Amino acid sequence: MSKITLILPAKNEAAALSGVLGRLHDVLSSRPSHESHEIIVVDDGSDDGTAEVAAAAGARVESHPYSMGNGAAIKTGIRAARGDVLLMMDADGQHRPEDVPMLLDALPGYAMVVGARTRGTGTGLHRGVANWIYNSLASYVVKRPVDDLTSGFRAMDARAARRFVYLLPNTFSYPTTITLSFFRAGLPVRYVPIEAQTRVGKSHIKLIRDGSRFLLIILKISTIFSPLRVFLPMSAAAFVAGAGWYAYTFVTFHQFTGASQLAFVLSVLLFVLGMISEQVAALRFDRSEDDR
Repeated sequence: MSKITLILPAKNEAAALSGVLGRLHDVLSSRPSHESHEIIVVDDGSDDGTAEVAAAAGARVESHPYSMGNGAAIKTGIRAARGDVLLMMDADGQHRPEDVPMLLDALPGYAMVVGARTRGTGTGLHRGVANWIYNSLASYVVKRPVDDLTSGFRAMDARAARRFVYLLPNTFSYPTTITLSFFRAGLPVRYVPIEAQTRVGKSHIKLIRDGSRFLLIILKISTIFSPLRVFLPMSAAAFVAGAGWYAYTFVTFHQFTGASQLAFVLSVLLFVLGMISEQVAALRFDRSEDDR
């Protein structure tokens, strides 16, 4: 018998939580008899009765004494989960409980299935543009199409998820980290289209603050698992700049200037740094494999 753990991070989501949990219980009750499930609501320092609403709806509640962040709530849920399969979803009504079976049924053969929001659903224009930028950068890093880097609606193998808990940040950028980690570790990831709903209540995400954090997380994970994808373009850019400036000064002044020398040295240093980082990343990955 397989067990499924649903993890819902929640901060001041009492208004939406009762309806979401009721619909979840209805959906899960119709699942095959060989499956069992548990629902964990991680109360991230709420002051609106979120924990009480969750408990009254039959969920298991894990509480933070103060707000520690969405990613911290996910990590608490992963550590507390008893299931073989973990499914994360938002508690604010954006994700339809009726889509849960679609993710679970798509999981066999994959380490993770992500609910990819279709264009124009659940996000405004500015967030749609930002998500396109994030998806494009992530696709470049992992050399695979990333349909929705920041979606918080995903099902995954519990053992695989626990391998990367230590990498997850405490903020809203946990989906970014775990997505890139799975790809770079060679674990199969699948995307299924979903239609996100308008959330109940006010969003806790700040576009500029959390958007910049997403970009930094992409760079961080890139340098952890695929540093040459970052350092090699920088090295090439420095080399091209040095060669271009040398061509200009040679034609104009018949000189090889210090600026060209600096650019060439920088190019070599970035390349060497990338190669060393690649070896460190390989050692880190080998150790992660040994600890499984």
